[in-house]
Amino acid sequence: MRLLSIVFILFFATLPAFAAARSVAPAQLSAEQRADLARIESYLNQLKSVSARFTQFNDAGEFRYGEIAIKRPGKMRVVYAPPENDFIVADGSFVHVWDAAMEQQTSMPIGSSVAEFMLRENIKLEGDVTVTRFERFPAKLEISLVSSKNPEEGELTLVFEDNPLKLRQWKVLDAQGRLTGVHLENAREGVEFDDNYFNFVPPNLGKRKSGK
Repeated sequence: MRLLSIVFILFFATLPAFAAARSVAPAQLSAEQRADLARIESYLNQLKSVSARFTQFNDAGEFRYGEIAIKRPGKMRVVYAPPENDFIVADGSFVHVWDAAMEQQTSMPIGSSVAEFMLRENIKLEGDVTVTRFERFPAKLEISLVSSKNPEEGELTLVFEDNPLKLRQWKVLDAQGRLTGVHLENAREGVEFDDNYFNFVPPNLGKRKSGK
């Protein structure tokens, strides 16, 4: 499934660890960089909800577009723009993926990849994740993270606009060296969502009930 092969890399699936296990050295951080990481951690924990349009890209030069909504902890909804009708819903416990071409639903528990930490109730940039890279640009900050226990699962890079601090992009490098990223556009923070917005309802539910 194209949705599984692209979107699951970003958030939930435990990435296939075909690469050999490797030890990863944490980044050597200056006092200024540690202060920036503390700012980022504080910002992410205050970011309880966000809604945005997005552009999704990969290293093969493919692009997809749509809308994303996140409500921490554990909830997310991704809807792709027409003519695609794929979507993905995280309801706090499970991730439900709808492949429109196959008219097929796939569900699984929210996984343990390094990217999943973005939906946690309490986000910490230490402990079970290790910061492997920190870069400061004139108006941008980038940090890369891996799972401290299983660094071969993949690397997550978060890109922030600075002054003021805003999440703008994330990129995932998987165990096979494939890069997939999402760039947020017109992001709105602190959004209130309807209680049912993160419930998964298969589009073919009516057909199944009627026997069609």
